[in-house]
Amino acid sequence: MKHTLKYIFSIYLVFSILVMSAQETTANKPIQVQAQADTTVVPNKKYKDIRELPEAVSKDTVTTFQKTNRYGLRVGIDLFKVTRALYDKDYKGIEFTGDYRLTKKYFLAAELGNENKTTDDDRVNFTTKGSYLKAGFDYNAYENWLDMENIISIGLRYGFSSFSQQLNSYKIYNSTPYFDEIPEIASGQKYNGLSASWVEVVAGIKAKVFNNVFVGFSLRLNTLVTNKKPDNFDNLYIPGFNRTYNGSFGVGFNYTVSYFIPIYKKKVFPVFDPKKPKPPTPKR
Repeated sequence: MKHTLKYIFSIYLVFSILVMSAQETTANKPIQVQAQADTTVVPNKKYKDIRELPEAVSKDTVTTFQKTNRYGLRVGIDLFKVTRALYDKDYKGIEFTGDYRLTKKYFLAAELGNENKTTDDDRVNFTTKGSYLKAGFDYNAYENWLDMENIISIGLRYGFSSFSQQLNSYKIYNSTPYFDEIPEIASGQKYNGLSASWVEVVAGIKAKVFNNVFVGFSLRLNTLVTNKKPDNFDNLYIPGFNRTYNGSFGVGFNYTVSYFIPIYKKKVFPVFDPKKPKPPTPKR
């Protein structure tokens, strides 16, 4: 329940930041209005909002707004894994994230991480250690206003993990509850050279909170492709994949802060058609 509340709070926080960032950018970013030569001329001035366009613009006028798209590399860290060690003594982990804007809508994306987790279930206690790499792409489904750079994305990853398992202790199932419970058996058996690979679907959001600084979160659904298991044991937890359910299904979550490194820019001219009704002016 405690972990669920942390997830809900994180999601609410990021959505709030995205809304505030969108409102601030729309309210404060001036734009240059121009008109085609063969139509009614719009005065050469700056408008803070599309709703300020003169009513006298001809219905045939197509007005363009200059927009700058920045392309570059965004690198970050998963705050959830870093802070989890503060309240979970059985976990240590770190994950670095990165994406590169390939086109207007598509981003190459990757995550690199390491985990050390001890799992204590009713019947077994074991420790998993290992590293992982995920690579794939994200598609930005959010239509930004002018120079906004927020992201609401859906993506795909292929992940690979190399790890070890150590069986610390276990209990033998007692099928006759009339007798006393069989005491816990210490083991210490270690299994090295294990590996797994999987495909995961990613849905996420990133909001620009300061210049070049973004916060975001993502939800992930995983399914195993390969899984090298030890003898007489199973990979109940896989670094990067998280806990396995029903043998091949898993879920994941991250909460990131990242920094965008611009490399180059492209200027584009989105089209506004005055024949379409203007959005209502919000009350202040």
